[in-house]
Amino acid sequence: MAATGMSYTAVTLLSSPVSASDRGATAALESARRRTTDPAAIVPSREVQAAALMGASAASPLDVLVIGGGATGCGVALDAVSRGLRVGLVEREDFSSGTSSRSTKLIHGGVRYLEKAVFNLDYGQLKLVFHALKERKQVIENAPHLCHALPCMTPCFDWFETLYYWVGLKMYDLVAGRRMLHLSRYYSADESIELFPTLARKGHNRSLKGTVVYYDGQMNDSRLNVGLACTAALLGASVFNHAEVISLIKDENNERIIGAHIRDNLSRKEFDTYAKVVVNAAGPFCDSIRRMANKEAPNMISPSSGVHIVLPDYYSPEGMGLIVPKTKDGRVVFMLPWLGRTVAGTTDSSTVITMYPEPHEDEIRFILDAISDYLNVQVRRTDVLSAWSGIRPLAMDPSAKNTESLSRDHVVHEDHPGLITITGGKWTTYRSMAEDAVNAAVRSGKLSPSNGCVTENLCIVGGDGWEPASFTTLAQYYTRMKKTHGGKVIPGIMDSAISKHLSHAYGTSAERVALIAQNENLGKRLAHGYPFLEAEVAYCARHEYCESAVDFIARRSRLAFLDTAAARRAIPRVIEILASEHKWDKARKKHELQMAKDFLETFKSSKNAQFHDGMHTSK
Repeated sequence: MAATGMSYTAVTLLSSPVSASDRGATAALESARRRTTDPAAIVPSREVQAAALMGASAASPLDVLVIGGGATGCGVALDAVSRGLRVGLVEREDFSSGTSSRSTKLIHGGVRYLEKAVFNLDYGQLKLVFHALKERKQVIENAPHLCHALPCMTPCFDWFETLYYWVGLKMYDLVAGRRMLHLSRYYSADESIELFPTLARKGHNRSLKGTVVYYDGQMNDSRLNVGLACTAALLGASVFNHAEVISLIKDENNERIIGAHIRDNLSRKEFDTYAKVVVNAAGPFCDSIRRMANKEAPNMISPSSGVHIVLPDYYSPEGMGLIVPKTKDGRVVFMLPWLGRTVAGTTDSSTVITMYPEPHEDEIRFILDAISDYLNVQVRRTDVLSAWSGIRPLAMDPSAKNTESLSRDHVVHEDHPGLITITGGKWTTYRSMAEDAVNAAVRSGKLSPSNGCVTENLCIVGGDGWEPASFTTLAQYYTRMKKTHGGKVIPGIMDSAISKHLSHAYGTSAERVALIAQNENLGKRLAHGYPFLEAEVAYCARHEYCESAVDFIARRSRLAFLDTAAARRAIPRVIEILASEHKWDKARKKHELQMAKDFLETFKSSKNAQFHDGMHTSK
């Protein structure tokens, strides 16, 4: 139950009965808020977290062990620990290292699903849209520094199209109800060009009649994911990245899963940890975890590849996206402003499951060709700053003929006692997915939570008390102290671009980063043209479980996703700062450099492709 702010007197006058469970939920929510907003609060060290997992024995097990540190896994950990349960989480790579950092960056209800629901008279699809729109609003409110409403423009090249999209998007508003972000509306062709100067007036020999603009949410996905992990840690969960499940432990008497054998991939040490229930939230890899319990377990997911590219900012105006619901081959394409650049996509095709998926050149070309039909600027392969592929773990539907017709709904399944698997779904609904998984875990393990789910109204760390104008404090009261190559320390201004970046990336914790920049002479930018500071590397190493150079360039900052060439130039300095924080030797630094370079090779920007007269040729 949300804290209402009403006094006890008001409650009694209204004669509103408050159950014991409601009082417990309110107390739990207030306790969680106090801990996440405490300015002195620091997440336990990685060593402390490892010790807590090792200390979970068969005689004194965890209530819940979560496998997977993506949005769903970290959401499960946060939900469970906020119910008063004893929780552990292990992640083979880093928090958000898989699908959760490679999303479309949209928090959406699903306009396409609404269209399917109407035309197919599919109540199941309509329920999905209702539910996702409810969750969309909660995600934005619980992480206001990382999420915001984004207007999206849909171009119309004939009057029927105009009417069709206007009516359809008004229905989207109607379904959202009081959770609507802003009303959709029609703009004439001239008004549309004023709002989106690079939009073409003609397409496929047709003239632009106007556009319909509607609103969805946008986020910084991996920072939201890391925020979930850190919030769970502050509330008492033992979250442990770079730790791989080697095998599951079964009870010898009844074959129930009672724990896991884990390898710390940094120290290479192995240990056992025990839990009353294990939740498998490994995304695309959930079937491999299930087969540790039952080698004959059938597939639950159908993997689908989604490719995105990043282009310079001039492709789209700040604060306005472009979404084409149906291209000439029937697919959806979009261009969205994101962190000062333009992200475009996406594809939807069957794929194989791999740790580091790479975009194929034909997929990149498809996106470029598709957006070029709607723009009045030359769309060039050489403009691609970064390109990446993510694997969507879609819930399997044996009757589906293609991945696009698979439902994005999630599945919670216990096909082996003690092992709950949650898969499918989408970023927007991570919170309710986690709630369903924890409910299933409570039933399976006969757990005794101290209260019900409170995550609907629980802000992640940095979000509670944040305001859009919070950046002004950084700009007015902090200085960036920069060390030159000659060793001299010189002051630099904390300009608006840097202040806004820090405020949006770290929320109310941004002043901690600014203090490091000011007091420890780490105020230099890591890459020319980008607002990321050296101080962020130190902060993330101390407070966000940043354990490698890739952790920083890909998930703590988004430099790898925004500009692979800039990320490559920043790597040596990132490693230098992390080495100082984590006491790395020369061998580790050399290893980190190679790992980071190899990682960036999977991002097919124009810089790591071969060209002839500006056209890309395969290697």
